[in-house]
Amino acid sequence: MNNPETPSAVSPPDANTLSLTDRYWRAANYLSVGQIYLLDNPLLREPLKPEHIKPRLLGHWGTTPGLNFIYVHLNRIIRARDLNLIYICGPGHGGPGMVANTWLEGSYSEIYPDIGNDAEGMRKLFRQFSFPGGIPSHAAPETPGSINEGGELGYGLVHAYGAVFDNPDLIAACVIGDGEAETGPLAASWHSTKFINPARDGAVLPILHLNGYKIANPTLLARTSDEDLEQLFRGYGYLPLFVEGDDPAIMHQDMAIACDKAFDHIHNIQRQAREQTAQTGVPQWPLIILRSPKGWTGPKEVDGKMTENFWRSHQVPVAECREDDGHRHILEQWLRSYRPEELFDDSGCLKDELRRLAPEGERRMGANPHANGGLLRKPLRLPPIADYAVKICRRGEVQAQSTAVLAAYLRDIFTLNEEQAHFRLFGPDETASNRLSRVFEATSRVTMQEIRSYDEQLSHSGRVMEVLSEHLCQGWLEGYLLTGRHGLFTCYEAFIHIVDSMFNQHAKWLKVSRKLAWRQPISSLNYLLSSHVWRQDHNGYSHQDPGFVDLVANKKADVVRIYLPPDANTLLWVGDHCLNTYDRINVIIAGKQPEPQWLTMEEAIAHCEAGMGIWPWAGNEHDSEHGPDVVMACAGDVPTMETLAAVELLRQHLPELTVRVVNVVDIMALQSSDQHPHGYQNAEFDQLFTTDRPVIFAWHGYPALIHRLTYKRRNHANLHVHGFMEEGTTTTPFDMTVLNQVDRYHLALAALHHVTELRGNAKADQLARLLEQKLEQHYHHVREFGDDLPEVRDWTWQAINQKTAG
Repeated sequence: MNNPETPSAVSPPDANTLSLTDRYWRAANYLSVGQIYLLDNPLLREPLKPEHIKPRLLGHWGTTPGLNFIYVHLNRIIRARDLNLIYICGPGHGGPGMVANTWLEGSYSEIYPDIGNDAEGMRKLFRQFSFPGGIPSHAAPETPGSINEGGELGYGLVHAYGAVFDNPDLIAACVIGDGEAETGPLAASWHSTKFINPARDGAVLPILHLNGYKIANPTLLARTSDEDLEQLFRGYGYLPLFVEGDDPAIMHQDMAIACDKAFDHIHNIQRQAREQTAQTGVPQWPLIILRSPKGWTGPKEVDGKMTENFWRSHQVPVAECREDDGHRHILEQWLRSYRPEELFDDSGCLKDELRRLAPEGERRMGANPHANGGLLRKPLRLPPIADYAVKICRRGEVQAQSTAVLAAYLRDIFTLNEEQAHFRLFGPDETASNRLSRVFEATSRVTMQEIRSYDEQLSHSGRVMEVLSEHLCQGWLEGYLLTGRHGLFTCYEAFIHIVDSMFNQHAKWLKVSRKLAWRQPISSLNYLLSSHVWRQDHNGYSHQDPGFVDLVANKKADVVRIYLPPDANTLLWVGDHCLNTYDRINVIIAGKQPEPQWLTMEEAIAHCEAGMGIWPWAGNEHDSEHGPDVVMACAGDVPTMETLAAVELLRQHLPELTVRVVNVVDIMALQSSDQHPHGYQNAEFDQLFTTDRPVIFAWHGYPALIHRLTYKRRNHANLHVHGFMEEGTTTTPFDMTVLNQVDRYHLALAALHHVTELRGNAKADQLARLLEQKLEQHYHHVREFGDDLPEVRDWTWQAINQKTAG
């Protein structure tokens, strides 16, 4: 599209408005300092005494005055223009400012009535901050208006963009700290403008807050000249507007002008896009670069050392206020410099003329429903999974690509929800690679950059979000979910580790949010991991890591779920189930290669609802009165296939051995019921795995996880897990299993070894020798021919290959 003209000059607000703005800012600063330091005497009605000071001083002052400065100016803009605007605080450690401003506007006390808008409420507000039984020092789920956990830097801007996709009336003002700007996720986030369609999406106003220092060092961008910053951000596609200095009177005027220019420019971009029928390029969106001193308005020196505008103001500038009279005097003078008597009335309430500066109702940034997305969430319309079922006559005979089957289901979700426009698919450049191309029958990849005549599946209106940054995919999806929508993140299994820390933070957010009655449930964060460890035919060792599930399993049982569907019909049930859930993180691992299909849809539904169960058609214990001699358990599509191939060998060569096959779809079902809501009662678990028989468990990931989940079970000592042992390379599919002893031959050998009744059995010994010979034959064959043995490559299930019930 043609970029609107550079914003024309605007006049600053009148002197009275600027004076009131400054007083409001002082009130927010006063409350922020009080939260860090004070237990009592909130309005300084008497001289500060040691007992008025907290025994442990925790919090971050340095960024907070700048955050408060931005907040009050956004309040003015909201009131003047009646904007639907949320405030995303990238420097989340500036939590005192977020809490102070939501208390001033009244949204905090509405959510927490015990903390009223008076002197007693102020005392409680101060006391709870970074205090046992209180609230964290960072912006957190407990903080009204927040949609990101502020304990880790780097995700503010990507959350902001995720929030405005398909939200045409929403503007996300995102403050980016200059320390945060050094992180990898944030650096990639600047490219998000290439995915924002101003005709149908909202807008993001980034505000880069340069205050000079991180914890103990100068920041890179703060030491970069204005000229270089302008070139950098113009190169990214932004229009930079600079506000810089330390004189509040001048700064208020300049910030007001910059905000008016920025919002005029946003309005012009959106108006032009929504009045024309075709998009023609990436607009140049505005960006405010605010240079202000770190710890602005705080003590300039403490103990003769520079504090304001230096790293020493980062956390607690005056540290010994309880013990040191001099430090306590500095703190008192600092607090009194804000002249609280000009800000609060005799009862401790914010004075009327200042209270009127805040927006009203849902226009307050702490009360905007987009920052409590469950209030806006509408159910996702899902098609019936039976419409996509793979028809099975003989088990294992039909070959299908499970993710390709799921793709048709996802395609129709896009179609069914086209009017609502509240579902997107996120992932690196892997939608086609993961066999999900059928979604392109309903939508396409989105880009606002040039689309050339030979490009495929690209448009300005697509809903598939592809960028080669797992950080952006995760962050966009989180912002999308946190503002009330639905989505799915698909990724190669090995590289989902890139977002380990983002997963951690979102899991923590959900864990806390679930205990806050005022936070409404949001749609679950759903991962579909394919191109997994066992099928990396042309990528090799670098792509072989199934360890993400180990990280996931560490989190609270209320939050996480892990599913390994063994075929397409089970994947359909799992996908449908996960998209129906809320306040969860669901991890689905499924292969994309052609593989045997085992269960009818009816069987798949029953099996998945149970989480795990016996496959009676695979074993032969019905021929025995004493139950199985061995349990062959499996979880994951390749381990399932290898287990069944091992069972077939055992049944063909040693029919007197009774075998039970147990397949696990829901990994958390392995835990005891007191550890996870999906966990089996001990008696139920024993019915599946017995109390005294060997269990050979073929597992998709690292063996230690299965042992960790089952360590409390009665038969744990007889559990022998085969999984990924960090052995890999570029090799054949079957050779990968052999390298890690998850193949049919090693599994059958393990069964022979652990069934004590077989020791000295001639037939068992003969079978063991055969299996060893097969491994030797395999070793030489793959290294000579570069392919698996035909009997392995072309294997299908033959053990009394009965027709299915379907």
